[in-house]
Amino acid sequence: MQGGPHNHTIGGLAVCLKHAQTAEFKAYQGQVISNCKALASRLMELGYKLVSGGSDNHLVLVDLRPMGIDGARVEKILDMASITLNKNSVPGDKSALVPGGIRIGAPAMTTRGFTEKEFIATADFIHEGIQVALEAKKSVNGSKLQDFMNFVGSPDFTLNDHVADLQRRVEDLTTQFPMPGV
Repeated sequence: MQGGPHNHTIGGLAVCLKHAQTAEFKAYQGQVISNCKALASRLMELGYKLVSGGSDNHLVLVDLRPMGIDGARVEKILDMASITLNKNSVPGDKSALVPGGIRIGAPAMTTRGFTEKEFIATADFIHEGIQVALEAKKSVNGSKLQDFMNFVGSPDFTLNDHVADLQRRVEDLTTQFPMPGV
């Protein structure tokens, strides 16, 4: 009743484990960790609270609640500026729909060729986007997330030029690095 051994899964794992033993993969993973530490360090310099106090792996989890904003609003503004990250719950959150933090992963950008220098610039871009989100939140009539989303999508959103400028600078940086498979 358990089904078959799923040979495709076994084969996929075997290929991955073989690849993980190569010097190339070990160097890549070292760069992922180094990049993530640079990102975490810069965010802490900018005054952000990281859930783990830093990063020893490929992820940074930023608690935005001390700044008076949540991850859903920040995710929206950064998405408008061509920065992809995820809203993420942090310890003490009351709602997973409006979580108190954002999660930033280093592997995708490292795969494109980013080094610590570009991760520091990325932290600065994220910081700028968070500042825009804080300003936008002040201008919203109503406190619900949907009110915020409607506002930033409307012609009344006066920070559109700022978001467009941030998007231009983000894309100027990222287009210097190839997308895998494209």
